[in-house]
Amino acid sequence: MAVGINGKSNLQPNLQRKLASAFRAFLQLSFALLIFLSWSGGWAPVAAALPPGNAITDGKALLRYALPIDNKAIRDIQANIENTSEFLRARRLSAVARSVETTQKLLTRKEAEIIGSVPADRQPQATALLAQLKTDLDAMKAEADSLKKDAVWTARSEALDTIGAIEELMVARFPFEVPEEYASLPQLKGRATVAVETTKGTLQLVVDGYNAPITAGNFVDLVQRGFYDGLEFTRAEDNYVLQIGDPPGKEVGFIDPKTKQYRAIPLEVMVQGDQKPIYGTTLEDIGRYLDQPVLPFSAFGTLGMARPGDDVNGGSSQFFFFLFEPELTPAGLNLLDGRYAVFGYVTENKDVLQQLKQGDKIIAAKVIEGLDNLVEPN
Repeated sequence: MAVGINGKSNLQPNLQRKLASAFRAFLQLSFALLIFLSWSGGWAPVAAALPPGNAITDGKALLRYALPIDNKAIRDIQANIENTSEFLRARRLSAVARSVETTQKLLTRKEAEIIGSVPADRQPQATALLAQLKTDLDAMKAEADSLKKDAVWTARSEALDTIGAIEELMVARFPFEVPEEYASLPQLKGRATVAVETTKGTLQLVVDGYNAPITAGNFVDLVQRGFYDGLEFTRAEDNYVLQIGDPPGKEVGFIDPKTKQYRAIPLEVMVQGDQKPIYGTTLEDIGRYLDQPVLPFSAFGTLGMARPGDDVNGGSSQFFFFLFEPELTPAGLNLLDGRYAVFGYVTENKDVLQQLKQGDKIIAAKVIEGLDNLVEPN
């Protein structure tokens, strides 16, 4: 099955409600449920999902784990703080305080090891960030001791942002060479932050070139060209996708003004444990059905590259925001993973996505950080 740009969902509202109820029942019994959303046409993802267990559903956390680093100490510190979310949801603030204490002790013991994983020229910055992290953890524990749950959430978010900044400093160089056959395409050798002003508010995105350099590079290049400014969202499906990038006129993608040719982007998927992305084929087609992408479709606001249903290498300018909804698309292994390229996540103002509808527009998109990571072809 495929989904077309201008097609309509075949699921009626009452059927969607029945499916939601069925999901709740199956999830309570820990059974897997398969759901298909089909549309006519050929330019957007086929949806299906199998809930294998708890998946990471926060875009910022996924971006932290996607960094190509190898330092157990900082990863343990990250995990300790991330895992406090379970205590917070259960209002076990004393457990949060104990977890923070454990993390503070670990940080004291492993500080030299953490600094040692940062390139020498960045170590002063890392030292400053570690000092900031200690302050963040002190604040988090103080709020937990004072039983201020909302304040703990805020302090936790600040601590995790600091941890992510430390981890980014650990990346010494771009981890692999992009195949020469794609040298004519823009590449993002790192990450970039993009502010997207829409008719309903401004979103902030982080695009990840470490795991999708061509897909992310293409997007950042188009943002720099002003390609998305003024474009309408052409599809808005509740609990599924919000799609944009179809230019006015007969073209369905970007036509390079220099070559006068359609710029086609290959399917690009980095799998956990691999050293470089897989290009030009779905994981299903090469028999890697259960392999996990480093950048999965498990977070509300995942950025996915749209493409024709019959051409894995036919993407260009159209992309979609994945509107993750647990009842209709359980977190974890799903049939979008490995079939469509993910190149980043919405990290701020996700509530704006819930308000955007078909016909709304991107007023302007701008790269606000990381533009120096964009490598244009010669």
